[in-house]
Amino acid sequence: MNDRVKELERLIRYHQNKYYNAEPELSDAEFDGLWDELRALDPDNAVFNEVGRDDSPGYTKRRHIIPMNSLDKAADAAGFLNWAHKSGHERFIVQHKLDGASLELQYDGGAFRYGVTRGDGAVGDDITTNVRRMAGVVSRLEAEFSGGVRGEVIMPHDIFERYYSDKANCRNAANGVMKRKDGQGAGYLTVMCYDAMAEGEQRFFSDEVTKLAWLERQGFRLVPYRVFEDPEEIVAYRDEVAEQRAALEYDIDGLVVKGVEIDLADMKRARPERQIAFKFSPEEAVSTLREVRWSESGHHYTPIGIVDAVRLAGTTVQRANLANPRLIGELGLKIGSQVVVTKRGDIIPKIERVLENPENAAEIELPRVCGACGAELLNEGTRLYCPNLDCRKRRFHRLQKWIQVLEIRDFGDVVLGNLFDSGRVTEIHHLYSLTVEDLVKLERVGEPLARKLLRNLRSVQQVTVARFVAGFDIEHVGELIMQKVVAAGYHTLEAIRDASVAELAEIDGIGPATAEVISSGGRELYPLMQRVLETGVVALQQPHADAPFLGESFCFTGSLHSLKRSEAEQIVERAGGIVKNSVTKDLSYLVTNDPESGSSKSRKARELDIPIISEQEFLQMAQVP
Repeated sequence: MNDRVKELERLIRYHQNKYYNAEPELSDAEFDGLWDELRALDPDNAVFNEVGRDDSPGYTKRRHIIPMNSLDKAADAAGFLNWAHKSGHERFIVQHKLDGASLELQYDGGAFRYGVTRGDGAVGDDITTNVRRMAGVVSRLEAEFSGGVRGEVIMPHDIFERYYSDKANCRNAANGVMKRKDGQGAGYLTVMCYDAMAEGEQRFFSDEVTKLAWLERQGFRLVPYRVFEDPEEIVAYRDEVAEQRAALEYDIDGLVVKGVEIDLADMKRARPERQIAFKFSPEEAVSTLREVRWSESGHHYTPIGIVDAVRLAGTTVQRANLANPRLIGELGLKIGSQVVVTKRGDIIPKIERVLENPENAAEIELPRVCGACGAELLNEGTRLYCPNLDCRKRRFHRLQKWIQVLEIRDFGDVVLGNLFDSGRVTEIHHLYSLTVEDLVKLERVGEPLARKLLRNLRSVQQVTVARFVAGFDIEHVGELIMQKVVAAGYHTLEAIRDASVAELAEIDGIGPATAEVISSGGRELYPLMQRVLETGVVALQQPHADAPFLGESFCFTGSLHSLKRSEAEQIVERAGGIVKNSVTKDLSYLVTNDPESGSSKSRKARELDIPIISEQEFLQMAQVP
């Protein structure tokens, strides 16, 4: 699970950057699916407190008056109603969630001064010259107001069809046009506004309703809104708006819901808790399953359903993810089943449920042997895989895992695959005997790149025992699990190799099945681990007996000021400690710069009586100057 969490973190950060810079590779529904999956696996992940960036080179940077932070999302009625009941709001403001580009209009004494893009949520690009040309921008207010007005830059559908239909969608086109250095096309854009805040702590508005009325009186074009008292009515309203969205002049992808009362403190949070994005439901279509093909990734076999072509989220779909053999059984799926297909989030759409199995529907046959080595495949329900550690596919996957865990840059699958196919590198220790001459023999690898690859490979010299073992791709055993093993006193490869299943199973958080895998993997892979150490390039970084964090665990929540989250986690590991992604009863410390936060991590830490410390206290404990 930990590996999937890290992969989701990487995907979300990557696609978030693409989204905010008008180069999205996923639909909104597909991105939301990644987000929802990470939320299910790790509800307090740091990604949820990060803000995407839309920075562009060459523009003056300017700080926002209103923090431009991202909202939590509710993908269905149950999730929204859960939030609504917990919020304590007696009345709700409900606005269209425009699918455009965020903008802040800054005013001084009622005069428009600057137009600033979202940037990193706190500082954005000053594109004032272009903003002055956009429709909906009020140059002079009737009131002596100093502060920010937040809006969304949108491109109407008719403008898009007439001038920019070569772009992927209206949002991408608007994002690109608003940042053009020559200002061309800025006059085609419209700013629609939905929020405002005076500078400092001044309370210029009594509540959200009066705020929106004031914005309208000043001449701003408002995002449509309604006021509700019953959350159930909001669910019905979302369905109503979803049916009307095709007839609107602009794109929307849901609703924004917040209380009528103004909460300045919540507005400043990295991820506001008192408002939420209530997204539209993913698209569904009915189709027929015609075939199941088995995708081979490393030594894993994943079923992919081939269905009659249907249209979903603007694309033609014929392949649908079936996840694992257990899902096939749980759905009662057969060849010929009539099924519901959605694009809930995966790049490959999913089969959600079976509507009907006709009489001539055929059972789905699972592969029985590995196509690479002939070993009998193991079916554990959630995965079908080859158990042979010497399988060609497993050996290559072990190389990939090593590169990934040690974060060795530029050694991609193409380079690694060519080395593996040639027989030059078939085990991890072979990497450390590579020469420039070996690498320049590969296609498209010149001497400069070859030297860079070797530098990157050899730059990782000190590795913790936990990371080292995790790099050998033992089934189900990631770095977090090995940190627990090391913290329990198994500080050496020999200690891990010689530990019994019963001893390992006594470690908190490691059950008998995982203990068995660690025990067998440690024994079987020990010779290969020794060969890596014998190269003299990689050495194990042993925690000292007086290491400040030996045997202790840390979880981080919220933003850090003096260092990145990854740097803080490295400090913990170097000091002999364990990094955790969630708050559990055995956690030693929760680190946060906002101890009064209402986040789920903070609440749970207080419930479990776990010490909550600040970033500064953490650094002092780690003896970091």
